[in-house]
Amino acid sequence: MKTYNKLVRDKIPQIMKNSNKFFDIHIASKEEVLEFLHKKLDEEVAEFHQDKNLEELADIMEVLFALAKNLGYDEESLIEKRLEKREARGGFDENIVLENVYEV
Repeated sequence: MKTYNKLVRDKIPQIMKNSNKFFDIHIASKEEVLEFLHKKLDEEVAEFHQDKNLEELADIMEVLFALAKNLGYDEESLIEKRLEKREARGGFDENIVLENVYEV
């Protein structure tokens, strides 16, 4: 037996069932889901650092959308806020590194 105790995508139980695997699951409560999502985000970011590919970026995005939903926001609101911030402060397209700020 291998213990995971981690959040998985919605179709994973059916995929495992179709592969004749036996498993235990539970549905995370509202109290525990944010903690599981935080751990999942850390996991997905670590996987991205290792593989640096589009699939890992998509996994991070999926977790971000789930976090937003559990905090009471929808995907559109998250994307809209991203665009608002991009308009006001820019993106990261120019690779600018702030090194020092001097008080005058």
